[in-house]
Amino acid sequence: MTHSSRPLAVFDLDGTLADTAHRQHFLERRPRDWNAFFGAAPHDPPLPEGVRMVLDSARECEVAYLTGRPERCRRDTLAWLAAQDLPEGRIWMRRDNDRRPARHTKLEILERLAAQGREIRMLVDDDELVCVAAEQAGFRVVRARWAATSAALRDAQEREGRT
Repeated sequence: MTHSSRPLAVFDLDGTLADTAHRQHFLERRPRDWNAFFGAAPHDPPLPEGVRMVLDSARECEVAYLTGRPERCRRDTLAWLAAQDLPEGRIWMRRDNDRRPARHTKLEILERLAAQGREIRMLVDDDELVCVAAEQAGFRVVRARWAATSAALRDAQEREGRT
């Protein structure tokens, strides 16, 4: 089986693999401090449940990452993944000026991959609206319910298209 013929296991980052609890307070103030929120991401502790799922999936699947983080966070994101000893894989990030809700941006990428003939074994994400949209489009979804999220983060995910 070649690398590109392996099914994809697609993982979200924030709230799925990375614990954002220590930086959610930046979203509770007005205006929200997005620079500080993303600037603190390199200090996220890993979420053991998500990390285990990535490592288990890597035995049969090509691991890929699909995040609402903006492209300007790529270097920090790559360093964080490496520091956690997570498998290398393609990372799809939001364009810096893209403010569409994650349920639209992530589904667009999943549908593009499926149209290219890639088997997507599963999407693992903590955003309920992303999960619902992916399921409605026919993708297998695993809901990452192992991290605490604030109401401010949930609101930002849907209304401001930032994560």
